Amino acid sequence: MKKRIKCTTFSFCFLVLFGNANLASSATTPEIEAIFNWAESNFSNFFPNHQTTQMIDPWAFRFYPSTGIYVGAKNNEVFVLGGSFGSDNPTFIDTVPSLFAQVQGSGGNGSVPGCDTSDIPAGLVVTQNGNVVNITTNGQCIVVPNPANNNFCGVPPQPQATGISVLSSTNVTSLVIKGIEISTPGIPNPFESAAENITDSKFCEINAPAELANQIVNSDICFDMTDQFGPLSDSSIPGITITPPITTTFVGTATNQVVPDCFATDATVVNDAFTGETWTRDVNGNLVQTGF
Repeated sequence: MKKRIKCTTFSFCFLVLFGNANLASSATTPEIEAIFNWAESNFSNFFPNHQTTQMIDPWAFRFYPSTGIYVGAKNNEVFVLGGSFGSDNPTFIDTVPSLFAQVQGSGGNGSVPGCDTSDIPAGLVVTQNGNVVNITTNGQCIVVPNPANNNFCGVPPQPQATGISVLSSTNVTSLVIKGIEISTPGIPNPFESAAENITDSKFCEINAPAELANQIVNSDICFDMTDQFGPLSDSSIPGITITPPITTTFVGTATNQVVPDCFATDATVVNDAFTGETWTRDVNGNLVQTGF
């Protein structure tokens, strides 16, 4: 008869059942987070409710109490354990690169609670661990089909009023433009102005989903803007030199906090996730309804 071990905590259970491991700091990756999120989104019968990734070296894993199932990644391989998968030995699923390719091929980045990632461009990876969302292009510069759609953690429409108001403030730590050089003194740099506008902008969401509260969004992304600015290279503009490719690398952090009333904040834009109404602050400092 096999001896069963009663697990008092999921971390201890994972440690015992998955084999020898050291209680040390282990790192997850955007690819692993995307796979775990995708599993939650597409196989909710096994992985219900969003869980935070835990680390016990050399494992990165998530545990789902209601099903008793673990999903873990080690040495670039993904395994499952517990529940309907059995609790004797981990079941190998596939390698991280292979599963991540499937996630990207499905057109999704997995389930990121509080974010609408249904319309993000290829090459952009959005993952979540706890209340922290990370958006990255993994050091590559990607082409953006629609530069106007630059909110890659957009708030999904809500089917009912939540009564939660969330203010989002962005801090830009780095904005690097390559391919456009302004050499004439006195000509303002439009990209510096854009960075200042992003830094100063605050957005407030009425009837926001609960997952948006206290959320932190870290962005480290690079866009290839050659298609948008390429025509300028065919013309001679004094003081401005265009040398394709034209890229923009942005690093910043948006911090969310719950507020009593969006209209009592200094938000630049206020949106209602339930009704779809939008208000924008005009030159006089007043919030004026601009969309419905």
